[in-house]
Amino acid sequence: MALVSAKEMLEKARDGKYAVGQFNINNLEWTKSILQTAEELKSPVILGVSEGAGKYMTGFKTVADMVKAMLECLNITVPVALHLDHGTYEGCYKCIEAGFSSIMFDGSHFPIAENIEKTKELVKVCKKRGLSLEAEVGAIGGEEDGVIGKGECANPDECKRIADLGVTMLAAGIGNIHGKYPANWEGLSFETLAAVKEKVGDMPLVLHGGTGIPTDMIKKAISLGVAKINVNTECQLAFQEATRKYIQEGKDLVGKGFDPRKLLAPGCEAIKATVREKSEIFGSIGKA
Repeated sequence: MALVSAKEMLEKARDGKYAVGQFNINNLEWTKSILQTAEELKSPVILGVSEGAGKYMTGFKTVADMVKAMLECLNITVPVALHLDHGTYEGCYKCIEAGFSSIMFDGSHFPIAENIEKTKELVKVCKKRGLSLEAEVGAIGGEEDGVIGKGECANPDECKRIADLGVTMLAAGIGNIHGKYPANWEGLSFETLAAVKEKVGDMPLVLHGGTGIPTDMIKKAISLGVAKINVNTECQLAFQEATRKYIQEGKDLVGKGFDPRKLLAPGCEAIKATVREKSEIFGSIGKA
């Protein structure tokens, strides 16, 4: 199956009261693990790529070509969208040209007028090419791959102004943060989420910072219109811990040379387990 826009999968998720997981990729092994697990679960999936990860993997075209080849070689039949995560205005155009099927323009740090102006231009381009477009209002807290937000709750009226431009999905800050949540985290602002939902109607909503949010909060957010949930840190932590344990136990490392396939295997299995767990919580299993 070829890459697809996220539009149809998110509209199905919205109507079916479940969410599609976006799992960020950083290399070939992570991408393969996520795609194989999505196929196993018959779950639609969104592969997220930050600008930093794209640069690490030698460029967006390399990423797009790698993913497209994997879809063919792994016989992937579930819907897969390749999505730029927290993209700059310039980064969005680079991903469009590279062959991504979905992009996120993060204009949340701009004044609302500039956010609207830039988003409006990208709406035109994405509609012409059949790509899905995510916009953001209200910065997501914490730091992820160099993107820093103060955790502002979105203004529902500003959300409506962005949604009315014709974007596919909207990320609204509701107290969520990137990375691990601190012990004194106050939780998601469902009051804000409900107010945003009332303003934007059927627009599929996006919840960033899916790592560490309690299951009951996840399910309530889905009931209020969230159709896409991003997971990155949890995959990173699972990969890190599995690899650390493997090295600490000294398996296949002493006197046998260095085999990166063996070294990376435990981390890849940990990522697969994370995707399975999250897909079950999100309710996306069997929805392809």
